Amino acid sequence: MTSEQQKRVLVTGGTGLVGSAIKYVIENESNKKNQNEEYFFISSSECDLRNREQTEALFKKYQPTHVIHLAALVGGLFRNLSRNLDFFRDNMQINDNILYVAYQTGVKKVISCLSTCIFPDKTTYPIDETMIHNGAPHDSNFGYSYAKRMIDVLNKGYAVQHNVHYTSIIPTNVFGPNDNFNIEDGHVLPGLIHKCYLAKKNNTPLIIWGSGKPLRQFIYSYDLARLCLWVLREYDSIEPIILSVGEEDEVSIKEAAEAVVKGMDFQGEVKYDTTKADGQFKKTASNKKLRSYLPDFKFTPFEEAIKYTCDWFVKNYDKARK
Repeated sequence: MTSEQQKRVLVTGGTGLVGSAIKYVIENESNKKNQNEEYFFISSSECDLRNREQTEALFKKYQPTHVIHLAALVGGLFRNLSRNLDFFRDNMQINDNILYVAYQTGVKKVISCLSTCIFPDKTTYPIDETMIHNGAPHDSNFGYSYAKRMIDVLNKGYAVQHNVHYTSIIPTNVFGPNDNFNIEDGHVLPGLIHKCYLAKKNNTPLIIWGSGKPLRQFIYSYDLARLCLWVLREYDSIEPIILSVGEEDEVSIKEAAEAVVKGMDFQGEVKYDTTKADGQFKKTASNKKLRSYLPDFKFTPFEEAIKYTCDWFVKNYDKARK
């Protein structure tokens, strides 16, 4: 597709954490070069992507040339533990429908969002894009992990059998405005932010689940949005690409909690509930492939991004997902 031709970009999961960040970046950081892109941000209220007929109707309505596929049934550690079958079946249906209907309607490029949890539980570190299928994922979220892995299989199948180029991105732990701040079902950082908000409001201790020792790489949603747009415009391989800060920017859950405490200006007591499961201790990812394309990309400093997210949550508490 030449730069003069119009891109019609359908973003599934368009009102979620990453979709809203892409919308923000487009509206606030756009330039003339990319004015040939028209975006359609779709939420689950408009279409149940598990349903083939609804998915076909959606594509007929918007006639996309490109798709950024972010929609998924997602949840934190404790929700995954109790609903692995649901996570597998629902995500398999969603992904198969998106890629099949995209192929049937002549979509030129689909970018699907995977997760570092797809990597083998027993592996060497850092993990990279070549290691996805080298062993079973962590047992705590095998349903979600295997469903996401299958997108890579589908992408290769469509390339080999139909010569179409669909690809996937693998972000590390994403956080930012418009996250799901539900304490039970959300991911670690938004859950910490919500708990810290309540502890400050109620003058109670902040209770952190687990030991605080596990290590994670966190990526700010606005940084991920900028990288998603680069993949849309520039990255042409069907092979997955990890979108992450470097190994040197890995932090412990304890360090993340301390950043939240600082961002929230919480002065109370902090306690760790070690009766709660830690989950996978580490899943350090290499961003060497990304850096080979974008050696000068600047990630937002972690504490700065945490502070912005905390401020957003406080300001938008009444309407935030929680």
